Amino acid sequence: MLFFIAADMVSITLSIWLAFLIRFDGHIPPQYLVFVPRIILLAMLFCIPVFYFQKLYSFSWSYVSANEVISIFLATTMSFAFLSITIFASDYFPHFLNFPRSTIFTSYLLVLAGCAAARFSKRIYFQMVGFGGLAGKDRTLIVGAGDTGEQILRNILSSKNNTYFPIGFIDDNPMKKGVAIHGCRVLGTMAQMPYIIEEHQIKQVIIALPSAGSKTIRNAIELARAAGLRKIKIAPQLNEIIRGQISLKNLKDVEVEDLLGRSEITLDKKQIESFIKNKTVLITGAAGSIGSELSRQVARFKPALLLCLDQDETGIFSIAKELKNKFPELKLVSLVGDITDVANVEAVFKEYGPQIVFHAAAYKHVPLMELQPKEAVKNNVLGTQVLAGAAAINRVEKFVFISTDKAVNPTSVMGATKRMCEMICQAYNQKNVTKFVSVRFGNVLDSRGSVIPIFREQIKRGGPVEVTHPDMKRYFMLTSEACLLVMQAGAMGAGGEVFVLDMGSPVKILDLAREMIRLSGFEPDKDIAIVFIGLRPGEKLFEEILTAEEGTAATHNNKIFTAKMAASDFSEVENAITALKAAVYSNEKGAVVEVLKNIIPYYRPQA
Repeated sequence: MLFFIAADMVSITLSIWLAFLIRFDGHIPPQYLVFVPRIILLAMLFCIPVFYFQKLYSFSWSYVSANEVISIFLATTMSFAFLSITIFASDYFPHFLNFPRSTIFTSYLLVLAGCAAARFSKRIYFQMVGFGGLAGKDRTLIVGAGDTGEQILRNILSSKNNTYFPIGFIDDNPMKKGVAIHGCRVLGTMAQMPYIIEEHQIKQVIIALPSAGSKTIRNAIELARAAGLRKIKIAPQLNEIIRGQISLKNLKDVEVEDLLGRSEITLDKKQIESFIKNKTVLITGAAGSIGSELSRQVARFKPALLLCLDQDETGIFSIAKELKNKFPELKLVSLVGDITDVANVEAVFKEYGPQIVFHAAAYKHVPLMELQPKEAVKNNVLGTQVLAGAAAINRVEKFVFISTDKAVNPTSVMGATKRMCEMICQAYNQKNVTKFVSVRFGNVLDSRGSVIPIFREQIKRGGPVEVTHPDMKRYFMLTSEACLLVMQAGAMGAGGEVFVLDMGSPVKILDLAREMIRLSGFEPDKDIAIVFIGLRPGEKLFEEILTAEEGTAATHNNKIFTAKMAASDFSEVENAITALKAAVYSNEKGAVVEVLKNIIPYYRPQA
């Protein structure tokens, strides 16, 4: 800041002095000579404070952009307007009488040019001589000549400490072919990538297509691989980029998520904002995969207070620390507690008065819950009933329950408990002011304990990668995508609905395993073996989203549907919960499973 203040003072001094010299052909008359230092001082008194309030002393020298040019123009114009008014009103030159008015305009132009040049000098230097310092760096091709590609190139050119030597762009827009961006030309289209890579000896590719669908991303990756490249970086999706600014640290290696991601989702952000902004929001299971991502997404919509509840103290500490770093203005309360603790749950509702509840807390691991059905029912069903009761008593506006595709024709205890929770929400919606909705979707990519981190660990050990069955398929979603749609469904819910998210096409787990092995630089069944271990307790080959009797109704969002389901009777649900409580606290082995079979019509546990 001190450097730029000093530079601006020098620029103002030289500009005004030069303006007078230009006006008087190099010889300033004595009657004006005495006023030049005064005018310089006045200009400094106006320019420096205005520049400061326009934030021209608080920016990154390396990443100066058109925004700073606009700020310099506005600040300089404002400063010289004040200077002109002062001279106009002065006793020395009333109404500019006998004052060389052209010197004001000339000074204005010179100060504008000088201050801009000082701020752009580093970037201009790197633009002119930067390529000389790129020895030993990888020749890099940028896929996508849009705003994201331009930002990435600008970051490369303005930073010495990176591994990229930018050669050019490729883009499928024919209007961009041959266009130069910061000295790098658009060399061709995506289809020409292998030829361009070979001709220009490219060693690394950056895919700068944050709004493209997974099909386009996958095509770019396959073309780069076909040309023999292994160094492939990718820009994150738009909803992962805060304020739309992309830097080199945002670039990541290609992950399986980038290949399985679905088409871009459309959101009614105004509806979500009116749903969440200035509200007190409680998220249960906030330390888990879905709960933590929900916390991040909710924080972006500026709630009045965000309550994060989980029994995992380490997880709550971690997500709270992350949220405070990313959203310093966020009012956040971290709560460690068990959702089955009635007194604790009621105390939370009475003290903080949440207006919206996202209920993501659950035991989710299918084989583990098959061995411990009592714990599954206690946490998933009884915990949901405790929260639903507290929400109803405290007149919460909306209660959003996170369900799963495993609730459809369940063959596992976990799936049956989730279906029971949907029934609780439907039943409670009939008797209370609170609107209860459920949102049903499939597997979340890279969540804790899911198949992707398990495969990743097995590949790291050198294999084998264990697949349960060659025909097993699953629906997958990105965590961020699932949470955004959950918020959208919650915002549009009128109460009593079971929303079903469009899951795209199911993915064969065997194909997923093979792709992850390739992403790690190995060949499946050659470098790393794949073995089949058989279905585990409670697992199905294929997860449905709806039962045969259920249909769907469209909503105004093409990724969200409403399941057409029979209403759950409140008294029947109450009786079912009473029976489950008795089974949980009885010593009879298998009692919980038998009660679930009687309650859930389609629950057929595996032998």
